[in-house]
Formats: sequence, structure tokens, C-alpha cells
Amino acid sequence: MERREFFVSTALGVMGLGVGDLSLAASRPSTPSQANNRKILIAGGGFGTTFLRYMASLTGKERPKLCYLPTASADRESGIIRWYENCAPLNVVPSVQASFISSGRMTQTFEEVLLSVDGIVVSGGNTLNQQVIWKAHGIDKVLRKAWDRGIVLGGASAGSLCWFEEGTTDSRPKELTKVECLGFLKGSHSPHYDAEENRRPTYHRLIKSGELKPGYACDNNAGIYFSDNEVKRVVHTREDAKAYYVSLQGGEIVEEELKAEMIE
Repeated sequence: MERREFFVSTALGVMGLGVGDLSLAASRPSTPSQANNRKILIAGGGFGTTFLRYMASLTGKERPKLCYLPTASADRESGIIRWYENCAPLNVVPSVQASFISSGRMTQTFEEVLLSVDGIVVSGGNTLNQQVIWKAHGIDKVLRKAWDRGIVLGGASAGSLCWFEEGTTDSRPKELTKVECLGFLKGSHSPHYDAEENRRPTYHRLIKSGELKPGYACDNNAGIYFSDNEVKRVVHTREDAKAYYVSLQGGEIVEEELKAEMIE
């Protein structure tokens, strides 16, 4: 197989990544300002304090406002508590926007809330339910506006999968299946690549059959920062956590590891 060298800019300089077919990373049509400002930081799992610190730095703000959107976890209280615990060591202003709300307790629209912050972190949980609820409320359109305006988006698990066109989900009974998502990032995604035994073989099978497009897979504690649809930096908080570009070449699955940098 002929390898192609692909270079991404990072906070530490320029890094070369050996990658197969990276046609997926081609940007959708956009203005230069949009291409420079659209930011998404994903992780396969484990979007804790270290990832939040890095996300906060991407906002360019001294004390950014970060909002947690726990739709996929049905606004679970334990996740909200953990969110505030993870933010506690950081110089950020944390908030939560629930999706299971009533008019009497919410005096602003979803758009007013979500477009007033510097970063939006999406929880893990049930991706299929998340997508249905977002579309019913129009949150999907608000998130697109947030992305276009340069508000940094991110998350792990359902919070990483949601930004892609499609990927593998455990949102349905019995087995992993395909789910269609927002499509801000082109191609497909598999989170929890090293943490759940069915993730890797299922992702390979669905790409090989053509049911899924090629895309990015992330172990827990490994992540990718995208500017528009360009990979800008690959990071991890655990030395053996990896991220991959997975594609089909000559009828066979090719899994290319993307070199990751440690963040603290």
C-alpha cells in the first residue's frame, strides 16, 4: 500500500501523520473566517478536566463560559454533578442547559442560551435519542449556528459521535448499529474503540460493506481537534490511547494510527 504523508499544525509546531486516503478531511464550502473559526474537540471517552482545560484554551478567552448539554443522558443528575467537579479546577464559568424543561422554569430560548457561551460540551449517552430531541427542539440548528460563529464544540461518546455524518451507536437493543447525526464533520466515527470489544469489528464491517463512510475512531482518552473539517491536532491523556483514520482500500480495511500528543 502506498502511504501518503499528511501534515497537521499543532500548538507545538507541525506534525506529520502517515494516513491513507484522507479525502474525508476535505472541507465543505465555507468562507475563510468560518474555516478558521469552526472548532470541534472530540474524544472516544473520558472528556474530563484535562480535555476541558484544552477545550477552554481553544476558545481564546481568559475565563470562558462552558455549557454542558446532557441531552443524551436524559439530563442525568450524576453527570451534571461530575461536570461541575471536572470544571472546578479550571478558570471557566460552567453552566448546564437541560433539554427536559418546562416553560415556567426556562426564561430564555435554547438559542439565546447556547449562543451566549464560548464552548458547548455534549454528554455521552443515547445518541439516537439525543438526535431526535435536538431536532424536535431545533437545537440541531442552534448548534450549527454556534459552530459557524466559532463557539467551540466538543464531547466524548455520544458527545463526539453527534458531530459526524454517521457512526456506530449502542442506542438500539441487542447490537451496535448505524446512526445518522449532525454532519458538521464529514464521514463516520466510532468512539470507545479500545474499551468495548464489539466497537472495532463492527466499525470495520460496516465500512467494508459500504454502510458507513470511512472515518475516525478514538480510544477512550484519545481525541482529535478539528478546525472546520481539517485535523489540527491529535491528543491523548493516556499514553497507550490512540486515534485512527479507518478506510477501505482495495477491498480491505486500512487502519492508520494518527500520532497523538499528550495533554495535561
